[in-house]
Amino acid sequence: MEKIAIKLNIANRIYPMKIDRNSEEYVRKAIKNVAERLKFYESNYEIKDKQDLLAMCLIEYASKLETLEKNDIIDSDQKDCLIKIEDMLDAVL
Repeated sequence: MEKIAIKLNIANRIYPMKIDRNSEEYVRKAIKNVAERLKFYESNYEIKDKQDLLAMCLIEYASKLETLEKNDIIDSDQKDCLIKIEDMLDAVL
């Protein structure tokens, strides 16, 4: 598969990544969802530290992944995408 270089903005930091071209849409949607969850946590909790907010997002997404895996609801492509998201969040923390 062809790899492309992209730059992702997560919590006001830029992260360069190389991803499969066919994964770009999913990765960008994932980053958008993470940004929305960060805003949610920031506005609903008195937490201002970006690392703490990212940790909360990571816990939320990881627990959803565990639930989906337990119920065998996701296919391997979805699982790979969620693992990539988890890896990106781990890199930030």
